[in-house]
Amino acid sequence: MARDPKHDVLFQPIKIGPKTLRNRFYQVPHCIGAGSDRPGFQAAHRSIKAEGGWAGINTEYCSIHPESDDTHRLSARIWDEGDVRNLRAMTDYIHKYNSLAGVELWYGGSHAPCMESRATPRGPSQYASEFETLTYCKEMDFDDIAMVQQYYVDAALRSRDAGFDIVYVYGAHSYLPLQFLSPYYNKRKDKYGGSLENRARFWLETLEQVRRAVGHDCAIATRFAVDTLYGDAGVEVENDGIKFVGLADSLVDLWDVDVGDIAEWGEDAGPSRFYQQGHQVPWTRFIKQVSKKPVLGVGRFTDPEKMTEIVTKGIADIIGAARPSISDPWLPKKIEEGRYDDIRVCIGCNVCISRWEIGGPPMICTQNATAGEEYRRGWHPEKFPKKTSDDSILVVGAGPSGSECARVLMERGYTVHLYDTAAKIGGHLNQVTTLPGLGEWSYHRDYRELQIAKLVKKNKQSQVMLGQKPMTADDALAYGAEKIVIATGSSWNSDGTNCLSHDPLPGADASRADQLTPEQVMDGKKPIGKRVMILNADTYFMAPSLAEKLAMAGHEVTLVTGVHLANYMHFTLEYPNMMRRLHELHIKEIHNAFASSIEPGRAQIYDVFGDGSKRIFKGVGKIPRTPNASHRWMEFDSLVLVTGRHSNDSLHRELKARNGEWHKNGVRDVYLIGDAEAPRLIADATFTGQRLAREIEESKAQFPLPYRREVAVWGTSHMPGAEFDLEYKI
Repeated sequence: MARDPKHDVLFQPIKIGPKTLRNRFYQVPHCIGAGSDRPGFQAAHRSIKAEGGWAGINTEYCSIHPESDDTHRLSARIWDEGDVRNLRAMTDYIHKYNSLAGVELWYGGSHAPCMESRATPRGPSQYASEFETLTYCKEMDFDDIAMVQQYYVDAALRSRDAGFDIVYVYGAHSYLPLQFLSPYYNKRKDKYGGSLENRARFWLETLEQVRRAVGHDCAIATRFAVDTLYGDAGVEVENDGIKFVGLADSLVDLWDVDVGDIAEWGEDAGPSRFYQQGHQVPWTRFIKQVSKKPVLGVGRFTDPEKMTEIVTKGIADIIGAARPSISDPWLPKKIEEGRYDDIRVCIGCNVCISRWEIGGPPMICTQNATAGEEYRRGWHPEKFPKKTSDDSILVVGAGPSGSECARVLMERGYTVHLYDTAAKIGGHLNQVTTLPGLGEWSYHRDYRELQIAKLVKKNKQSQVMLGQKPMTADDALAYGAEKIVIATGSSWNSDGTNCLSHDPLPGADASRADQLTPEQVMDGKKPIGKRVMILNADTYFMAPSLAEKLAMAGHEVTLVTGVHLANYMHFTLEYPNMMRRLHELHIKEIHNAFASSIEPGRAQIYDVFGDGSKRIFKGVGKIPRTPNASHRWMEFDSLVLVTGRHSNDSLHRELKARNGEWHKNGVRDVYLIGDAEAPRLIADATFTGQRLAREIEESKAQFPLPYRREVAVWGTSHMPGAEFDLEYKI
């Protein structure tokens, strides 16, 4: 299928300084948890995007010196020749596909906690980071400024030697160049503070020095938050934003522009709960009015129509993307070939970001289960090993894990029967996507539904059976499949079982008229009273989403939460705006509180930390603290139990118990995946389906094969020629 000619503009080459991008698709710097420590992961993940048609591909933020150390998170580093050697693996593989490799040079100032290096970061003025914990910077004198600018130059030279084509001076997300530019940080009274020209001086001088060092070999880019969204307390696009672009335009070959700061950088990497694609366009459009250089815009662009509009209307010259390039590394190729309905559309859940924020690799993706596994497991998002047996496979459950497993098995050539009681593929996503702001999560279901339909059409022996009666063990054994995959999902506890007591709550019973599970709220079949209490022991999106849904429907909602409400949403960058939303809707929150018992129309709640702070041994069977005396009764018309989930694994348990009958029924093995194995993130449930489908021929396929680890091997130095031992250096 040929692409629509109106999208041809996206495939026009564009010059950036001494380099040329082969098209307008550009993977902006984004974190994956590879850094310089995992060169195989870094090279494999980035180069698959080059293979998939992205013309420019960057590292994550790349530290230029130990004074800019972001541990506990994992950034790239270009501190020494060992880093040069490791990052060259990335550039070499990207160049094989005629794409350009970029490096984002980063100095964090007060936002660099330096927990590994224990160095002291420097900044324009002394202040505590509003993002990190207990992190201050030293105010820079003129010698400090010259020294840090030389760090940029040295890092740029190492970057050139590592094979990078594009060198960034990174000033977005409130890092050092922007700290000098913004009056929010810069309180200086000398030539580097006060007027815009003075506040811009550090950034301009650094660009000039980096350009002088490598500008004849590399394109010079800068990433600039053109509006910090603080009003005149920071940088505003119509004032300092466009004025700075005018001052620096002759020093850069590419403007990579975004908005926001670091404390709430979800205003840049906007989750779909709050922001649709293109949400930064109102700010980006100003820069093209000032700059004579190519401008790159971001905003989770996934639709070629919107991309084309951005370029043809002169809003930006290049389509920048991070999350869409993770969700579909072959997005440009699919547009180029006119395979629009094969695009794996980013759902904007920001789970990819969450793993980096937590501090642990690898990055994961809800849509693309191969993300982060390109090197470790050798997985390719678009290529699958051919089947090595003629086994037919029954997959029971068409939710995220079951549909992914069925899809990949069919891609491999297996005959698959996908079976579900629901009328539609998607499992619990069919309910979740009805919650406020989560409509775009349905792209996960839609992609698998469409691909499975194509594969079934291609392989007439495979089929999808929806709206069926629940499958029994007798049904499964007699079905005729050699292998059976159980993907029957999980459900919310109806008896109040929770992570605090690990037991049911006395009086909790969602079969009662005044109590509900989240599923019962979402299906809308059970009457809900005016005053609603949500009892929460879950740390992700369900409780605040239900609170928003019910408040919007006119209910008076009180959240009683025994755990940190929506804690995981800190990592997905949804937390600040979620809390603002609860405030807007006048939802009451009682934190660090839970229920000890429930009666009709009321719950006895208590402060989780209401017992004594002193711990004293009082004898066997006696609590070693002063008893909790904070219990009180709270009335409700309806109570929603968001207390925990349990796997729907009864079918698997029965089949395992009857394994003596497998052979006579022609069954070789039975597997358990997704939430049916253990409740988890949608991304992790999807991963289990992909993983089993790729390894199903293994003798113990229920359990993953070992993956390749990138570790420092004892006796091998990071630096060529260096020696080390256990002797103390005195």
